[in-house]
Amino acid sequence: MQATLLTTVLLPLALAVIMFGLGLGLTAADFRRIARYPRAVLIGLFLQTGVLPWVALGLALLLRLPPELAVGLMLLAASPGGAAANIYSHLARGDVALNITLTAVNSLLCLLTLPLILNLSLAFFLGQGQYVPPPVSKIVEVAVIIIVPVSLGMGLRASAPGFAAAMERPVRVLSVLVLALLVAAAVAQAWSTLLAYLGAVGLACLAFNLASMGTGYAAPLALRLPRRQAIAIAMEIGIHNGTLAIYIALNVLASPAMAIPAAIYSLVMFVTAALFALWLVRRDPQPP
Repeated sequence: MQATLLTTVLLPLALAVIMFGLGLGLTAADFRRIARYPRAVLIGLFLQTGVLPWVALGLALLLRLPPELAVGLMLLAASPGGAAANIYSHLARGDVALNITLTAVNSLLCLLTLPLILNLSLAFFLGQGQYVPPPVSKIVEVAVIIIVPVSLGMGLRASAPGFAAAMERPVRVLSVLVLALLVAAAVAQAWSTLLAYLGAVGLACLAFNLASMGTGYAAPLALRLPRRQAIAIAMEIGIHNGTLAIYIALNVLASPAMAIPAAIYSLVMFVTAALFALWLVRRDPQPP
């Protein structure tokens, strides 16, 4: 598993373009509402940082993953939500402003939590600690991909609301097409790797993905959050920043094996998130 033109250039560029489209549907009032009612943010952050690492640890032990693959799964669990979570939340009619807020806050929080979880995982599974520096450069990259294009889109909505409203449906369709093409390209590129490691870690990745999205959707509903916020949290904690996990595995830990869970999860999550979004829209076809 290695970083390629698709993962380092084309995917971030496509996500930035789509995030600009999402900004067309947002206003400053969306974020002010979240600031007034921070409960959804706190629940999402707790599930992301306080629950998912334990789920990943349990799966690694239950399925008896090889040590390096187990560390890779823990690295994935410690990574924040990816930019694609905002896109899927938009497609499923979730609270995109909540997604963007969670991504921003959790990306900063992971400067502390990710090295801690990863170092503990290295000590537990491999019997040795290794200093992992905070991934500051990747956090800046996430900010550029998400915050800048969304801000530009919001600015265009404020200055030309009629145009922004007219573009909402075309952008939604474009998002689906672009994501489908990216998933197809990623599967084709990593096909041999996927087949080689699917038996060893595929079930763990699928189980972790389903547990993440299921918990992210059910727990907020049980705590009486609005459905749109439950959708946003489910997508946020179900779609991890696999690019960040792969980057750390390859460039910090120098372990291609530790990048495998993130690579396989990144393919699995695109499919399961699309099916989940389709189910949500069909279940409630009217926009909230």
